[in-house]
Amino acid sequence: MPAFFEIAFWSAANPELWVAVGMILFLGVVFLAGGFKTAMGGLDAKSAKIQADLDEAAQIRAEAEAMLAGIRLQRDEAEVQAKAMIAAAGEEAARLSAEAKVKLEESVARRGALAERKIEAAQQEAASQVKAAAVDMAARAAETILAARLAGSKSDAQTDKAIGELATKLQ
Repeated sequence: MPAFFEIAFWSAANPELWVAVGMILFLGVVFLAGGFKTAMGGLDAKSAKIQADLDEAAQIRAEAEAMLAGIRLQRDEAEVQAKAMIAAAGEEAARLSAEAKVKLEESVARRGALAERKIEAAQQEAASQVKAAAVDMAARAAETILAARLAGSKSDAQTDKAIGELATKLQ
């Protein structure tokens, strides 16, 4: 240090000297009163509180990440279940469609067979009606022809009676 600095600093008129002396005295009083310990204790308490808050935040973050992972896992499982349900529903729909098709074909076949039986029965009924009408007509014609032949010849009561019953017997 230069001599000028030493002389100028230690003179009584130097305000920096008195500020330095006051500061040293103040720091000494604060030290003796335990101010540094109180300040350090406050800083340590504040540091501990901040560290506890950071630890709690880290714990909350870890819990949140675990919950998020659980939710993602549940979502993935739900998606798999939904896909499986959709596939099962598709298979069920295809099975029901095939069953309905088979039942429809069976129903159409039964109705077709029933219609054919009804047509056959109607044909048989018509044929029997035509035969009955032909028999009835033939009987009337025979009765008319026989009546005309007999009318010209002598009349026999038994023959007339047989001719009258002929129509009922031919039916």
